[in-house]
Amino acid sequence: MLTDRYPILQAVEPPGQLADVPEPGAPTPTGYLRPAAGGIWAAGERVTWISGLVLTLSAFMGWYTGSGDGVTLAVTGWHTGLVGKIVFFVGLAVLAIVALRESGVELPPTVPESLVIVALGAVATILVLVRVIDIPESVLPADGRWFGIWISLVAALGVIAGGVLRVAEEL
Repeated sequence: MLTDRYPILQAVEPPGQLADVPEPGAPTPTGYLRPAAGGIWAAGERVTWISGLVLTLSAFMGWYTGSGDGVTLAVTGWHTGLVGKIVFFVGLAVLAIVALRESGVELPPTVPESLVIVALGAVATILVLVRVIDIPESVLPADGRWFGIWISLVAALGVIAGGVLRVAEEL
């Protein structure tokens, strides 16, 4: 045989025998195959969970600051009303989706996971933008916005970016 005499030559399988191997994303008896990760597109999952974690924690950061009668006050996102609490739970939902996927539990194929993450990021972005534009009367006298609300906004946009990168991974 030529492969014995010339080690550079390798045995080649006929094309019909490779048909048993499913392509990435195709259903298998044990679940769906994940595509091979590589390049910038593989960053989607990492961006998603880091942004979800920062979004969750940003609800406990100062969103507003104010002063009056010699006292300086800072109001966290959690204390701005229902919006701050929803932002916290949206961040938790993003973390839960990422944790479930890493543990092997996936959403049904009719519910694209990446689009759910994009939708959660969009909800968080809209809610944070509402709080950037409109300071609630319950936290007055607030002189301005503090760094926590900007971190929340960047994290919410990061969740959207992570979801979009995950869409690109799935294609």
